[in-house]
Amino acid sequence: MKIFAHRGCSGQYPENTMLAFRKAIEAGASGIELDVQMSKDGELVVIHDERIDRTTDRVGYVKDMTYKELRNADAGSWFHPSFHNERIPHLEEVLDLLLEDQSGTVLNIELKNDVFDYPNLEEKAMRMAEEKNLAGRIVFSSFNKASVKRMKQLNKVFEIAWLFEGNMPDAALIAEQLGCSSIHCPAEFSLSEAGLEYMNNGGTLRVYTINDLALYQSLIHTKVSAVMTDFPDLLLRTIEE
Repeated sequence: MKIFAHRGCSGQYPENTMLAFRKAIEAGASGIELDVQMSKDGELVVIHDERIDRTTDRVGYVKDMTYKELRNADAGSWFHPSFHNERIPHLEEVLDLLLEDQSGTVLNIELKNDVFDYPNLEEKAMRMAEEKNLAGRIVFSSFNKASVKRMKQLNKVFEIAWLFEGNMPDAALIAEQLGCSSIHCPAEFSLSEAGLEYMNNGGTLRVYTINDLALYQSLIHTKVSAVMTDFPDLLLRTIEE
């Protein structure tokens, strides 16, 4: 069972920043999960919320701000004043970091288009990843079923995962209809009869967001492919012990 850093090492560093991603690689995480949206002028930016209020010193919607405006925001001080130099990354920055990394770290790019429809978000993100020759190290995912379908139609190179909340007994059927062999889900589904059956039938299942050691240990003996956590170093240390 692999360990993915959820928004980077987000338990110890400001989420979805280059610092959090570098620390995830240094910790030895097998993968990094991040969120991508689109600026007003069509640039792909790494941030979770549709508004920048929670994780920066500015206010407003990502979609209403230019890339320059987003880059001028302080994306670190909300976590701790010592991180005031951190900025909202461009997706290309993270892909270049992945190219520098020789350990084979996988990148899970979640497209945050379940609230706002960003035109051509799928095409832009997949094209950028393909141009970097990173197909074997990238997994795309989305809560948006239409977006998942679109990604499957656009490109057969990348692994595409459907992302959902809660416990959905018919998740395997929906994934099949979407053409996905991968599911990203909460622990409750992975431990359910439907989840266990999905894995036993060869489906790839990654679980978010596991920060509790007892919950992590309950997953160890399942066929869960990976867990996403804010504290990858903690889970990796537990494995070593």
